[in-house]
Amino acid sequence: MPAREPASADQIERGRYLVNLAGCNDCHTPGYFLGKPDLSHGLAGSDVGFEVAGMGVFVGSNLTPDHETGLGDWTRDDIVTAIKTGVRPDGRILAPIMPWRAFAGLTESDAGAIADYLISLPPISRKVPGPFGPDEKTDIVVMRLTAP
Repeated sequence: MPAREPASADQIERGRYLVNLAGCNDCHTPGYFLGKPDLSHGLAGSDVGFEVAGMGVFVGSNLTPDHETGLGDWTRDDIVTAIKTGVRPDGRILAPIMPWRAFAGLTESDAGAIADYLISLPPISRKVPGPFGPDEKTDIVVMRLTAP
């Protein structure tokens, strides 16, 4: 597979804009939900989990290109596919809290810009806990999602 041309600065800036607009920092930056976002670890994974009834607790993952704890082994196409379809490179479906259904309508260009931005970030080694099954205990802060 030939090496991909680096994304332009404009494409990366568009991706940054879309990531901020979509609220990706909310679920993927530590401290964000606790009112003290740790911007030195922006998009490196949350410290708050979401409990989905009957499914367990899910924590926003590390979206930086770290090879051990983030998206470092994902291709641009892998990231675009996950954003638009909810399917990871290993075939697993993303946690139901991930709003990929809302992002499914993104243009290929916009989804690609998001991927280019994420790839351009400095890698941050930060492993997030989980996911946790419905009967597993965790010591992290958990937001419980309930149906109306």
